[in-house]
Amino acid sequence: MVEWINSDGLTGYDDAVRFMEARAAAIAEGRAEEAVWLVEHPPLYTAGTSARSEDLTDPDRFPVHVSKRGGQYTYHGPGQRVAYVMLDVGRRGRDVRRFVHELETWVIATLDAFNVKGEIRDGRVGVWVARGDKPLSASGQPQEDKIAAIGIRLRKWVSFHGVSINVEPDLEHFSGIVPCGITEHGVTSLVDLGLPVTMDDLDVALRDRFDRVFGEIT
Repeated sequence: MVEWINSDGLTGYDDAVRFMEARAAAIAEGRAEEAVWLVEHPPLYTAGTSARSEDLTDPDRFPVHVSKRGGQYTYHGPGQRVAYVMLDVGRRGRDVRRFVHELETWVIATLDAFNVKGEIRDGRVGVWVARGDKPLSASGQPQEDKIAAIGIRLRKWVSFHGVSINVEPDLEHFSGIVPCGITEHGVTSLVDLGLPVTMDDLDVALRDRFDRVFGEIT
């Protein structure tokens, strides 16, 4: 069984990390069920293990949290759904690459519930949306915007951290960093794409698609 936890209001980042680390340890020791925790954070930046100092372009704008998750700089804030996944990857095949692919598949399937085609790209972490409504790029290719970020950490084969999907955050807040180290593409959200999706709508789709992608532990 996977426990689903949905926190109202804004959850402090350090509080979230403490909870995840304790829950992951309990799962590894067989004292707790797996969990997916849905939260929103106040505006903040996080620096993953590959973050470069030059990608924090406005260090005084929001609090900056050094994170042990993989990846570079990312933004969290109101209007963005963060889904923290505390899952026993050891009992789910012990294949980290497959697990990350399942997270990507989960996000893409969730977006598909709203007729949004999310895609992954080699060399670019996260989930992307082609913007046919925007002019072609300087190279003549369709522009692409990032709609979801993925960053995880494993300890004793239990995951924590997870994915974030932009529902209706203030997209200007991303301008204080180079999101995930990528300068030539933008950031979007479901509402920015013209879809009147609520956080509750997204949560329903996340839970429904989770069961389809991950299923039960074998």
